[in-house]
Amino acid sequence: MSIQIQKIGEDIYGHSIDQIKMTNASGASAVIMNFGATLLGVYLPDENGNLQNMCLRFDDIKNYDAPKNGYLGATVGRYGNRIKNGRFSLNGKEYQISQNEGENTLHGGKLGFNRRWWSYEYNEGKGVDAVNLHYMSHDGEEGFPGNLDVQVVYLFTDNNELQINYIASCDKDTVINLTNHSYFNLAGGGDTLSHEIKIYADRYVETTADLIPTGNLIDVSGTPYDLRNFTPLKHSLSLADSHEGFKNARGFDTSYHLNGSGYRLAAEIKCPSSKRLMQVYTDQPAVQFYSGQGLNRKAALENGRDLIPHAGLAFETQHHPDSPNQENFPTTVLKKGEVFSSTTSYKFSSF
Repeated sequence: MSIQIQKIGEDIYGHSIDQIKMTNASGASAVIMNFGATLLGVYLPDENGNLQNMCLRFDDIKNYDAPKNGYLGATVGRYGNRIKNGRFSLNGKEYQISQNEGENTLHGGKLGFNRRWWSYEYNEGKGVDAVNLHYMSHDGEEGFPGNLDVQVVYLFTDNNELQINYIASCDKDTVINLTNHSYFNLAGGGDTLSHEIKIYADRYVETTADLIPTGNLIDVSGTPYDLRNFTPLKHSLSLADSHEGFKNARGFDTSYHLNGSGYRLAAEIKCPSSKRLMQVYTDQPAVQFYSGQGLNRKAALENGRDLIPHAGLAFETQHHPDSPNQENFPTTVLKKGEVFSSTTSYKFSSF
């Protein structure tokens, strides 16, 4: 295993934005950026030995510091996903946080963790490399209470496993929901309509038209949301007219309530053309599956490729949206002095 550091720019304050590349014994690599603690790519060799990126990556780093950037590869916080009306109550006090999606808050607000500079350390190891990124989210940032100390640790192994560990503590009670927002394309280009998806969940979160939960967990049986067996994305999308919520979202933007508890297999994705398989493991209660229907930007991706609808699939391991306002969802409260920790892994192989 080896690590290479390359400066690729500066933020508006003059901090160095670095690319950190972890390469394993087979030549595969995972590439991290300390702006947004962002995953820029997982590069795997194809059958001819040519490296292909399994993630969507912007060609210009300036695209990562934009309000409507799609959150490609970013660490999302302080609260990933949506909070209704940008408000929640904690210990009898109501907090108003910044609203950046109509009346609601999405992915931490107007200036979330995805657009912050992170310090970092790294370590080369036998069979595994590590990059440890650190950010201090100050009391009142985007309206959230408490000084939140956050670490995101990326590990990449000789077995082509990318593991992401989240660690956080706060000097006040607060709410927290950390995730990674990478978009995966196991073909290395084009769209993902032929990708087959399996999610280990019997229920999904019902939402209103603006994707705010009603509080109900709905059985996936008989709906386009049923992904308990490998299902091509194009097949699920063809069922849009059979379900009003699915039709409104134009596809998947769905929080699945995962079966079981603890660290477990949450989802599997395979690409028939490349014969690649990705397995998602997590200890979180949910995964938000977004099928990338809203992606659309000319010549935005590396090598000048267009960012097109369904160019990549996001599997955001996390708590459900709007959990601070939903009593029957697992709590996202982090108590003062307690330590939040969570692990998600993306394992790449062939079938």
